[in-house]
Amino acid sequence: MKVFRFYAPGDVRIEDDYPEPVAGPGEVKIRVRACSMCGTDVKISTSGHQRMRPPRVMGHEIAGEIVEVGEGVTGWAEGDRVQVIAAIPCGHCEFCTSGLQTICPNQLSMGYDFDGGFAPYMVVPREVLAVDGLNRIPDGVSFAEASVSEPFACAINAQELVDTHEGDVVVVVGSGPIGCLHVRLARARGAGEVYLVELSRDRLDLAAQIVKPDAAICSAETDPIQAVLDLTGGKGVSLAITAAASGAAQEQALRMLAPRGRISLFGGLPKDKPTITLDSNLVHYRELSIWGANGSSPAHNKQALAHIADGSVPVADLITHRLPLEAIRDGLDIVRAGTGIKVTIEP
Repeated sequence: MKVFRFYAPGDVRIEDDYPEPVAGPGEVKIRVRACSMCGTDVKISTSGHQRMRPPRVMGHEIAGEIVEVGEGVTGWAEGDRVQVIAAIPCGHCEFCTSGLQTICPNQLSMGYDFDGGFAPYMVVPREVLAVDGLNRIPDGVSFAEASVSEPFACAINAQELVDTHEGDVVVVVGSGPIGCLHVRLARARGAGEVYLVELSRDRLDLAAQIVKPDAAICSAETDPIQAVLDLTGGKGVSLAITAAASGAAQEQALRMLAPRGRISLFGGLPKDKPTITLDSNLVHYRELSIWGANGSSPAHNKQALAHIADGSVPVADLITHRLPLEAIRDGLDIVRAGTGIKVTIEP
């Protein structure tokens, strides 16, 4: 079968003769119907990743239908429509047993430790089933929409940690797919106003046309801190979410906060430049709270599917490109250039 496989930084290949997998004991095999892309796929293809175990079929935002059930697997049957978690907690360490699966030190990942979804067929390993990480796709939810539930689950984790709630005034920095999901989720959780900040005018206009924030601020054209202060009568926002891999964005977002404001540092920074300049007096005197967010749990994936199914957080219109596996390099270029929002590969 045809797959997209990582060998080394800068060495990714479309291969035509990869053997079709077979489900072993405790596993299920699925026909992949949609595997969405994210910025991490671009980074891996060009720079690799410290956790990649090459050679590896990439792709971690996976939805499909079961075509084979391995020995010992119960509760699943051929034809079931399913979504697969990406981050796989071990389920038995002190963090997992305390309900903190997102910071499991033994975490494995689809597309890193196991072959992923940039292929017509893949095996869901026993490790996923052991932590209830194979989810039924609700009726009325397409495979493409279900594949978006994985990054959406990460946004849910972040907003649960930072407690987005009714009446919050929120600024989201970064208008990529995650930023768009954060805008919609903040509204679903009751935020009163949601602003969107983006450096690129083209990316901002594309996102704003779809998610319609209360204000869209292009930080290349105006001072985003002053713009947010003007929108809030000089007070600042109660919550800032940085959905961009930018230290400058994090520094700016801190200065957009009102007293007792919270910030979610959602977007990780480049490994070669992971630090920012933090005005600790700002944090001290305004009593600000700074939160990190790392991936998602199996339960967050289920919540994401439920939000999509009930329409509280629609995602179909965020999928701007649907491409066959043969065009996956075009998809990487679209994600790299930011000319679309969500790119979904349909093998």
